[in-house]
Amino acid sequence: MHAVFLDHASLDLGDLDLSPLQQCFASLQLHAQSSPEQVSARLHGASVAISNKVPLTAASFAANPQLKLVLVAATGTNNVDLATAQAHGVTVCNCRAYGTPSVAQHTLLLLLALATRLTDYQQAVRNGAWQQASQFCLLDFPIMELEGKTLGLLGHGELGSAVGRLAEAFGMRVLLGQLPGQPLREDRLPLNELLPQVDALSLHCPLTEQTRLMIGARELALMKPNALLINTARGGLVDEQALADTLRAGHLGGAAFDVLSEEPPRHGNPLLAGDVPRLIITPHNAWGSREARQRIVGQLADNATAFIAGAPVRMVG
Repeated sequence: MHAVFLDHASLDLGDLDLSPLQQCFASLQLHAQSSPEQVSARLHGASVAISNKVPLTAASFAANPQLKLVLVAATGTNNVDLATAQAHGVTVCNCRAYGTPSVAQHTLLLLLALATRLTDYQQAVRNGAWQQASQFCLLDFPIMELEGKTLGLLGHGELGSAVGRLAEAFGMRVLLGQLPGQPLREDRLPLNELLPQVDALSLHCPLTEQTRLMIGARELALMKPNALLINTARGGLVDEQALADTLRAGHLGGAAFDVLSEEPPRHGNPLLAGDVPRLIITPHNAWGSREARQRIVGQLADNATAFIAGAPVRMVG
């Protein structure tokens, strides 16, 4: 089988072992990136298309009826026209749970950075405030201990569970929230009950029509004035303008996001305005440890091998 990886540079920074994937195919052609206009031509003659974020549209499948398998180098499959793939008899397989340790530790990193006012103290040292201090230490910014505080989790699957375990190791109490559109569960609190109780809220749920903008101005107002908000899930879960306004008003203790509603944010974003206080933004890199990216290579190879053997795994659509 001939395979084409349309955007391998989005996964491999030159530090991965691609041999498990290369061994699955008679040939594997690597493209660092591909524009939508290049996709159909690059897939010419290929039985397998591998993509992280490059769209595979109805036109892509129509132009390449020989395609048999799409391997998505991620969990999300919104870049693949699944209905058309199914209509053309193309199997689509994704990768799952590869980044749990990486994203979980990044979530705790963001929570700790806010709780300890890390960025504020770093900037104070850069500005010379410590050098001019009258005492041996600088304590200009209030520091929060996590022990004894309450963490609310919205989403308690693979990632949410891992974050909960790390939080408990810091002595936090963990409460679970009821996600919009999901069946009611006795161990999940409705948002109206959860939000006023938490000292920090961390999001770990998918973006659906039910969860889109589930944290808006009303929900932010329900949170404690010094509460922290962490989002390493999807940007569209939170009303970004409402959050920017809330932080400017001084209601929340801080927020830290690894995701935005548009990525990359080429057209601007309310959270990127220079005057939003107590806000940390990282560029959707929580998942990107070398170990996590190598796990993706392994899962891509597993998916290909299983398909060739006639027993596909991790199928979607």
